[in-house]
Amino acid sequence: MQAITPSHCLPEDLDRALLVGRVWRDTPPPGPAIVVVRDGRVHDISARVATMADLLDRDDAAAFAAGAEGEDLGPVEALLANSLADPGITPRLLAPCDLQAIKACGVTFAVSLLERVIEEQAAGSPRRAHELRQEIQALIGGDLSQIRPGSPEAMALKAELQAKGAWSQYMEVGIGPDAEVFSKAQPLSSMGLGDRVGLHPASQWNNPEPEIVLAVDPGGTPRGASLGNDVNLRDIEGRSALLLGKAKDNNASCAIGPFIRLFDDHFTLDSVRQARVALRIEGADDGFVLEDASDMREISRDPLELVDQTIGAHHQYPDGFMLFLGTMFSPIKDRDGRGQGFTHHLNDRVTIATPSLGALVNVVDRSDRLPPWTFGLRALHAHLARRRQG
Repeated sequence: MQAITPSHCLPEDLDRALLVGRVWRDTPPPGPAIVVVRDGRVHDISARVATMADLLDRDDAAAFAAGAEGEDLGPVEALLANSLADPGITPRLLAPCDLQAIKACGVTFAVSLLERVIEEQAAGSPRRAHELRQEIQALIGGDLSQIRPGSPEAMALKAELQAKGAWSQYMEVGIGPDAEVFSKAQPLSSMGLGDRVGLHPASQWNNPEPEIVLAVDPGGTPRGASLGNDVNLRDIEGRSALLLGKAKDNNASCAIGPFIRLFDDHFTLDSVRQARVALRIEGADDGFVLEDASDMREISRDPLELVDQTIGAHHQYPDGFMLFLGTMFSPIKDRDGRGQGFTHHLNDRVTIATPSLGALVNVVDRSDRLPPWTFGLRALHAHLARRRQG
């Protein structure tokens, strides 16, 4: 496997990046702390702001984080090294969000739309997917990336495919007026840099989904962005869309990090719109390597449209939310045999990276073998109460 150093996990313009995150500290009382990275050093600002949700809810979030004083925890490279090493080493990074709802948008790229349709038609069988790919591509015809969702052209294609008996629920959210927005994970349940991510033990056909994740405040304003891995179970979801919850929300099935980069003069939504998210999967048991990328310039719905479809008069998020923007990555490279496509092996290392946000690195395991999620909202409430008491 390629060597991963702490510097790989940091933005290439670290000196201009305003990074905030959460760190687990063992100093009394043990628990999560809110941190900001300045001049290459990590500062605990928990005495100034209790939760990441509180920080992102401030109108002056970027200015506040840039100037907040706090305990110096040392160089950021040392914190990243701890996070990439043995799980028992502290302080170490947690997922940078806390009370926010974890939402995700699916089928936001034409390539992933085609693969979702294939999953549905294959009914969860990777062997059938190989046979169906060319057949479905020929049936759909044209370049779906040129069709704006909800447009007259999209509705004309819908009518044509319905007449052929080829319409799909995935096509509906891919080119119809309404985006797919689902709950990926529960508040406080996401994994951070260096943590193991989990596959449901029933899944035999799965993959990572490398994505940019927006950090959105309760008013619907994006305050920053991070990287995310929406661990995806193609066989379970492919059997039925009603199994989406079972496929998406499992122990350790969501990773976000390393930090949230706050929007400022040097990093904006346009930076997200122009980003190229790289993925590298390395097999520990077979030497398998897969490299690919997801180009945000090819997204079918603008990030702000996806935010607007998530929050508004129809739905509120008083603690804000993290929004996975989707991916064009749908791996079809054969791994275990001709025509079988890609699926994870245990101990695969997944690296998701883009220059402006650094890299998120995780190793794959099984959800039922990983430590159970125990630090929830009541545990955080109790920790904050102990901290206030000194």
